[in-house]
Amino acid sequence: METLGTLAKKTMLQHADRPAVKDSRGTITYNELQTKVCQLANALLNEGLQKGDRVAILMSNRREHVELDVAIALTGLIKVPINYRLHPKEMAYILENSGASLLIGEMNLLDCVGDTIKKIDVDAEYEKFISGQDKTFPDVEVNEDDLFALMYTSGTTGRPKGAMLSHRNMISCALSLNMACDITYGDTLGHVAPLTHGSNFLSQCALFFGLKQVIFNKFDPKEFIDDLEKEKISIIFLVPTLVNLMIHEENFDPNKLHHIKSINMAGSPIAVEKLNKALSLLGSKFAETYGLVEAPMAITMMPKNELGSKPDSCGAIGPFVEVRMVDGDGNEVPTGEIGEVTCKGSLVMNGYWNNEKATNESFKDGWFYTGDLGRLDEKGYLRLVDRAKDVIISGGLNVYPREVEEVLNQHPDVKETCVFGIQDEKWGESICAQVVLREGAIPVNEQELIQLCQENLASFKKPRKIEIVKELPKNSYGKILRKTLRDKYQIQR
Repeated sequence: METLGTLAKKTMLQHADRPAVKDSRGTITYNELQTKVCQLANALLNEGLQKGDRVAILMSNRREHVELDVAIALTGLIKVPINYRLHPKEMAYILENSGASLLIGEMNLLDCVGDTIKKIDVDAEYEKFISGQDKTFPDVEVNEDDLFALMYTSGTTGRPKGAMLSHRNMISCALSLNMACDITYGDTLGHVAPLTHGSNFLSQCALFFGLKQVIFNKFDPKEFIDDLEKEKISIIFLVPTLVNLMIHEENFDPNKLHHIKSINMAGSPIAVEKLNKALSLLGSKFAETYGLVEAPMAITMMPKNELGSKPDSCGAIGPFVEVRMVDGDGNEVPTGEIGEVTCKGSLVMNGYWNNEKATNESFKDGWFYTGDLGRLDEKGYLRLVDRAKDVIISGGLNVYPREVEEVLNQHPDVKETCVFGIQDEKWGESICAQVVLREGAIPVNEQELIQLCQENLASFKKPRKIEIVKELPKNSYGKILRKTLRDKYQIQR
């Protein structure tokens, strides 16, 4: 298998005159990209960095993400992307845990962390740092099993953990996304989600075809829809939260997205009711995939033409992974029964950086335990039920929050929901829900929503308490923080 560096070399030479990357400052060609990444790669080596050293990246969406990816791939360095929306204490922990030798980013963000690491301001110092450097490819031997990135988990269950992703992992992910999104020559990739996370995996797909990438630095639903039309974006990654905001934009015009071929939707499950609305407006443009930082993007992939008939599934098992569903003792469960999703293959990380305990807890007999619960049917299609840690046990019976959320989301005035367990002396836990109504919705009361659940669910699954709130707590990746709501009610899990 190739490395990202050897793949990029061939692409930059073969497609030299094609546009490579566009951001708010303009467009560079693949030839210009090659010059920049060679200078950057040699500058990093001349700084004293050696293969295996870590380079942290802390910036909003901009062209330098692509330049750094290629330069790091060519030199055998390891990138540590840091989400710029994290708290400074979280940023500091990642820098310390990774042992990064250099931090490249925007000054307003660099100021958030201490001075224990050398920093390069991407606006004021970056061009000076690379200017005058050799424009030839560096002479560093890199192989497919060398690490390319430490991608840190979102830390929703504790301290962030650095998933060690190799070149083999990244290419397996990119090949999977090429298939899922039907990517080919002539496509234009768009990025509005953070290039430190999900959108970065899609970015690597450009290296297979010499595609143009257009980078957006903010998400305003109306402006974003106009930009998609203007830039003729055909492939983009969006988390369900962004999809939901987009289709609920006032005067949303689906015709403006006529250039879009595939929307890679991943990052968190989408409610069936919301998905059906998106499908009714946009048709079969959604390429849903399921993965984790530890097995990025493509544990399962749903063919676009099948999503409408299987809206509650996240797809069939991907090409670079094996999947097995197991019970609490690690025994494989029969087809169709609920079990924990475990996987192995070239998509799956090497383990957690500097965290042998977490690695040993997550891997058993070579299988990675995802913590997700689901059912696998006889054709290998997966239906996620919930996170193992999110299951509510009420009166000795398991209640899966997502099942209740799907019912609440059927209400036409509900925008999004979160269901969680609250302490109950009689039942152990009872079910609570927080609900956000769509803008301009007719007032909805708690009893009306409880009645909806009563009409669609067993009595023990019905929420005892429903709160109408203005917004739900979310992390920097747009995922709803169920644990934050549980902690609010002092649940002892």
